[in-house]
Amino acid sequence: MRIIYMGTPDFAVPSLTALHEAGNEIVYVVTQPDAVRDRGKKVKFSPVKEKAIELDIPVLQPERVRGNEEFINTLKAAAPDVIAVAAYGQILPKEVLDIPPLGCINVHGSLLPRFRGAAPIQRSIIAGDEETGITIMYMAEGIDTGDMLAKVSTPIGDKTGEQLHDELAVMGAKLLVETIPQLGEITGEKQDDALSNYAPMISKKEGHIDFTKTPQEIERIIRAFTPWPGTYFYYGDKMVKLHKAQVFTAEEYAKEAKGSLIESAAAGTVIAASKDGLDIAAGGGVLRAVEIQMPGKKRVEFREFLKGNSIEIGTVLG
Repeated sequence: MRIIYMGTPDFAVPSLTALHEAGNEIVYVVTQPDAVRDRGKKVKFSPVKEKAIELDIPVLQPERVRGNEEFINTLKAAAPDVIAVAAYGQILPKEVLDIPPLGCINVHGSLLPRFRGAAPIQRSIIAGDEETGITIMYMAEGIDTGDMLAKVSTPIGDKTGEQLHDELAVMGAKLLVETIPQLGEITGEKQDDALSNYAPMISKKEGHIDFTKTPQEIERIIRAFTPWPGTYFYYGDKMVKLHKAQVFTAEEYAKEAKGSLIESAAAGTVIAASKDGLDIAAGGGVLRAVEIQMPGKKRVEFREFLKGNSIEIGTVLG
């Protein structure tokens, strides 16, 4: 199969590798422009570009796709059978979608139409979904609105965003390679728009913990935002990163703490600090901070933090 592949981050690398190993002719790899770091002193290639160079595949890096006549003409001249996309980072206009006779297909990290948009993996964890997966879909002019071609699912359990990301990247690569030979023979399934939710890009400020949320909600956010952007709270003027936590309902904590009551504690109040963790009142229950990181320090279990530090009971964290 003659393919143009479009992708940028780590998530897109396994699919590129799998297409190459399956013997497809990858005419071009299209990825986002190189990023400049350290005030212009260092240029950083995308993970997909690094893999393309390793595989000796020509790379295109347009600043923009829409309205870029030279780039679009290059794609047309390449005469691909299909354009395969995974987390490329730009919306493809109709002029590009219409180029390959077998269409443009996308590797999407959600069981569509559940989550459309830039961050379906994290949003599925935050929502408390029991499972998520990969959807291979035809691309349309809307955001992740095209007909679905194939799906594969996996339970979420207590996986972090990083663990789920890596698992889905591999699953997506396998499903993409299985689906491409069937193009032109299988019929896509239309999505039910009423079942869709938008999964916007993650921002750093979302990592600031809101202790009015339930402990269960907070713990899901912690897992979803591992490793980036991470979660944090303020202890006075110090920003403390929270890497791992346990959750308790009020009833569970009363039993755990031998009758301690938390009903009168305001959200964010420290109600206990021990080798087991830092217990914080949150949304009608208790969030136990198990692994934290103070500014300028390494990530440690809370019991290690207590060896040279203390946090006063009754302190309200922000």
